[in-house]
Amino acid sequence: MILINDQFMQRNQDTHIDIEDRGYQFGDGIYEVVRVYRGKPFRLDDHLDRFERSAKEIRLPLPMSKGETKLKITQLIEMNNLQDGIVYFQMTRGVAPRNHAFPEKVKPVLTAYTKEFKRPINQLKNGIKVVTVEDIRWLRCDIKSLNLLGNVLAKQYAYDHQAEEAIQIRDNSVTEGSSSNFYIVKDGKIYTHPADHFILKGITRMVVEEISNQLGIPFIENVFSVKDIYRADEAFISSTTQEITPVIQVNDKTISNGPGPIVRAIQAEFEKLI
Repeated sequence: MILINDQFMQRNQDTHIDIEDRGYQFGDGIYEVVRVYRGKPFRLDDHLDRFERSAKEIRLPLPMSKGETKLKITQLIEMNNLQDGIVYFQMTRGVAPRNHAFPEKVKPVLTAYTKEFKRPINQLKNGIKVVTVEDIRWLRCDIKSLNLLGNVLAKQYAYDHQAEEAIQIRDNSVTEGSSSNFYIVKDGKIYTHPADHFILKGITRMVVEEISNQLGIPFIENVFSVKDIYRADEAFISSTTQEITPVIQVNDKTISNGPGPIVRAIQAEFEKLI
């Protein structure tokens, strides 16, 4: 089953989105991806809060309240009997003749679906390689919009170079991954880019900060460079689908021979939460 606006329906060849939907033609919309563990959505309220914020930032009126959207998403998970996977939902400004300016009368379009998605156990255990790439995205990365071409190009660059993620650099400052937040560890402290308009404040990032505070590990929001990465004791990324994944190599530089003690401690507490 999928959700279109407030209706559940079977996903088949008759299910369609209008060709003049502004999400399709302009990327004029927002989205969220929520992890589901043992049939339960993880931090759904936080995702919905960010969804509402993104909508406000692009002046997109949401037709349903947070409570109504939460009910629909929860019902969709239950109807599909999803145990371990993700639920994706998005809202576009709606269908209207193509014109850059906002149409005067248009109804936003909500779509949502579920998908089985296994946890990346091998990567969580052994770590990954990442590469650096120039951050060419727009200046409102704090909005989780459908405009993801910059992220797509960065991710493809990583795959072309046999890496799992691309870490983006803007004016010599490390911002975030193509689909993740990025952190380094030095002298027992975690460093990550401030949650400003240059990055998306990830839900898992919020969890990392909470766990760090719980464990008494300093969580420092400050800009740093690629040189700082190379001098780091540990590095890791976080996201809804990649959870807390250690980074053991950046470009041709080995950061550590394996996941370090700080990352392992964060992972252990995250396991308890899920």
